[in-house]
Amino acid sequence: MNLDVKIATRESYGEKLAELGEKNNKIVVLDADLAEATKTSVFKKKFPERFFDMGIAEQDMIATAAGMATCGMIPFASTFAVFAAGRAYDQIRNSICYPKLNVKICATHAGISVGEDGATHQMLEDLGLMRGLPNMTVLSVSDDIQTKWAIEEIAKLEGPVYVRLGRLKSPIVYDKDQQFELGKGVQIGDGTDATVIATGLMVSEAVLAKEELEKEGIHIRVVDIHTIKPIDKELIVKCAKETKRIITIEDHSIIGGLGSAVCEVLADEYPTKVTRLGMKDTFGKSGKAEKLLEFFGLTKDGIIKEIKK
Repeated sequence: MNLDVKIATRESYGEKLAELGEKNNKIVVLDADLAEATKTSVFKKKFPERFFDMGIAEQDMIATAAGMATCGMIPFASTFAVFAAGRAYDQIRNSICYPKLNVKICATHAGISVGEDGATHQMLEDLGLMRGLPNMTVLSVSDDIQTKWAIEEIAKLEGPVYVRLGRLKSPIVYDKDQQFELGKGVQIGDGTDATVIATGLMVSEAVLAKEELEKEGIHIRVVDIHTIKPIDKELIVKCAKETKRIITIEDHSIIGGLGSAVCEVLADEYPTKVTRLGMKDTFGKSGKAEKLLEFFGLTKDGIIKEIKK
């Protein structure tokens, strides 16, 4: 893991989107007055004729994206996660998922790591909302390399997709030659003392915890679940069988997100006790992102403390 280089996944998204725009003229981009923040502005500068700023009208943006998809275009629609998954939920449900239209919703500024914008803008429920929708593929990416892979991959995938992106800069977890596959998690290490199943920003924290615990003779493995739906049932069950504990961690509510998805898999396939780390049925607070993550236990230290209990 490269701790010296930190890149926000929203920045990786903007760069990759502009790159894909050069290869595929069917890609169009819609934003809701937040292009500089979501980084769709990179695409806008290159392809202004294929960029549509819908203003502060997220429901209209999603409905328009649906219409474009019926005409053979590949719309990427972006705004903050709280507006994308929250304000436009009805349009996503009825205008995109029900008719199974080829729209990619790439939502930035998810989780408490949004920081100073506070509870009103810290979307902690989006994974739960999106994975509950039929026909929807749901991704939560962890670093620059994985984000660029995901954006390229979903452009080829026919059907609705929701991608969760962050505001906070995060370390590079993977080498450039890392292989990913939709619906398949990535196992890092083969320790048997515990498995930490993480997603998004928490993957780097889990890897840091793994490295620190190894110095004390505690050997864990980290599983990066970048595809929340369809989830990698096989890998989750394998880890439950091979390790002493299962811990999940996410910058999201423990209700409905990664932790819930893992518990559902194990309840059906291999009943196992699971400890869920995340936001415990509470709203966030305003503050520096790093301080908030520390306050709510969403750091390597929070993972280490839980494992040592």
